Formats: sequence, structure tokens, C-alpha cells
Amino acid sequence: MNTVFLLGDSTCAPKEDDTRPETGWGMYFENYINSSWSVRNLAMNGRSTKSFLEEGVFDQCLAELEAGDFVFIQFGHNDSKEDKERYIEPWSTFQGNLACMAESVHSKSATPVFLTPIARRKFFSDGTLLQTHGEYPHAMLSLCQARGYACIDMNKTTFSLLEQMGREGSKELFLHLKAGEHPNYPEGISDDTHLNEKGARVVCSLIIALLKEKYRDFPFLA
Repeated sequence: MNTVFLLGDSTCAPKEDDTRPETGWGMYFENYINSSWSVRNLAMNGRSTKSFLEEGVFDQCLAELEAGDFVFIQFGHNDSKEDKERYIEPWSTFQGNLACMAESVHSKSATPVFLTPIARRKFFSDGTLLQTHGEYPHAMLSLCQARGYACIDMNKTTFSLLEQMGREGSKELFLHLKAGEHPNYPEGISDDTHLNEKGARVVCSLIIALLKEKYRDFPFLA
């Protein structure tokens, strides 16, 4: 049985019971793929390409990787964080880390697939949606275009979705809870980065739809 590996940050990662209803889109990925394939979600909260590589998580993926597998790589949420564990410049080290991952995956006769980071729900007071990921999505797209890597622009897709839903409507996709609404968040929470169950399902379904539109010959697609 071949495997689709998911690498990335908290927006994709599996969640423990004590953080639910926060949900990573990767938790629903297996619902949309061919039953002859398995999913291995190695995404982790708070990681950038730098920390993901330095902590050895990518090496874990390579150790398990077999010919014919696919590796989804979604980063850009945390690479701009101003700490020495995660920060890297978008047009040099970020692109270099992505290329390193892709070539390592290719060396195992597997296929890398890149995804730009999903948009945050950050609106200006006038209702305009703020782009929070800087140059990182553009750097990923540029690298993929230059080297012919498969890439899905989820930043553009989710940004458009949030704009359409608006400031209030888009809350239903993120971790927004009132005080007393859920035992894990007794005081409530307003989180504009992390998805709830509905948001994760919506994002995952968008990813699958774009894959079928752009890469319909991928063998894991149901």
C-alpha cells in the first residue's frame, strides 16, 4: 500500500482531545482518497521549514518513504516568526529548504506536492481582509514554477473564500467559541489562525477539488 505523507504546521496537524474542536485539515484527508492508499500526517504545531528539518521530522518521513509515495509540503505560517528556532528569509533559505525537501523526496522515487499556507482570518476595521503571510507564498510558487514542482495555491484560494464569507461569516471556519461553550475553552477563544471541524473539512475539500482540477492523474485521488 502506498502512502500520502502530510508535512506542515498546525493548520494541517492532528489534534489531541484536549485542544478540540481545533482541527487540522489533514485529519480529513483520508476521507477523500482511494481506499488502496494510506495517509501519514506528520505535520506539527508551530513548525517552520527550519524547525521541521532541524528537529528531524523530515528525516522521519524520508525513513518511511517508499517509491511511488506522495509528500504534501505546506509551510509559510511560521517561517516569518521572529525567533531563531523558526525564522528564515523567504527568497533564500525558505526556498532552499523547500528545494531540499523536494529533491530528497525525488531521490526516493516519490513525488512532492507543495501547498501555500492557508489564509488567516484577519480583517481591517473597514472589512478588508489582510494578507498576513508576506512573501512566503510567492516564494513557494516561484520555486515550484521554476523547477516544475506540483503546487496548489491554498493561500489564494482560502483568501478568496474568506473575502466572500466576510468578517462575521468566516468565523464559522475558525476556532471561535463563547465562554462556557466548550469544556476545553471555559473562558472562550477567538483564534483566527486555527480551524474548527467545519473549517478543516472545507479546506480539505478545496484541496482535493484543486488537485482533481490540476493533477487529475494523481493515483491516490478517489
